Amino acid sequence: MILVTGATGNVGGHVVSQLLNRGVAVRALTRDPATAALPDGVEAVRGDLADPASLDTALDGVEAVFLLWPTLAADHAAAAAVERIAGRARRVVYVSARGVSDDLERAPGSILGSHAYLERLIRGAGVEWTFLRPGGFAVNTLLWAPEIRATGVVRRSHGAAGRALIHERDIATVGVLALTGDGHAGAVYELTGPETLTQAEQAAAIGEAIGRPVRWEEVPPENTLRDLVASGMPAAMAEGIVAAHDAMVTSPETTTATFEKVAGVPATPFRQWAIDHAGDFR
Repeated sequence: MILVTGATGNVGGHVVSQLLNRGVAVRALTRDPATAALPDGVEAVRGDLADPASLDTALDGVEAVFLLWPTLAADHAAAAAVERIAGRARRVVYVSARGVSDDLERAPGSILGSHAYLERLIRGAGVEWTFLRPGGFAVNTLLWAPEIRATGVVRRSHGAAGRALIHERDIATVGVLALTGDGHAGAVYELTGPETLTQAEQAAAIGEAIGRPVRWEEVPPENTLRDLVASGMPAAMAEGIVAAHDAMVTSPETTTATFEKVAGVPATPFRQWAIDHAGDFR
């Protein structure tokens, strides 16, 4: 039995599907099993990572856990949650983030600091662990979908920022291999897409996928910051994203070959991701 957290999300949903395709017993942790949209064959169990005492039923009989942590929001419960997971499961695959290093200090309000904190807790918990450190998620460009559907224009700052975005399905693929196979214990996998595209090039690729032009319109950084906060993103997180994009204009993200080495097939290009999600932008 494998427990999947974040099972209805972008990455977790692919993990669930791929595990089911392998004939693996899958349990999903969810705050409300009655409303969780999960495939047939998945056992939904009530629990919340922010409430470690609620995890015992979900962890009963579990061999491995795919851990997508609610970064920052549940860090107060992290030590107790990891202790409970390690007391039941033999193996943990944790979705961290590119940019985390083994010596990175925990910093309040820092996404990378939160991931570093979770990594340290898991390393010290006595379980077999694998860390996935993906770079930017291609799926985050869905933030542009309302604009693209309405106007065909993406109005954001830093169109020249170069990113090596990864398909969420590729993250799941490496996670499933680590959950179900040997040889991944103690591995830290830095995952990216196979190419670096500027944000403006990403917008154009979405246009190609939906069959109508999508144009990038450069705006001041403060406009992007305002829009991200208005969408519900915490201000500190939004500020971090804008600052990172500013840095990527002069220092574009690089690619890694990790996915291909682990999975044995090339990583998915952003243009294919755009085709897969074309319906979201139409």
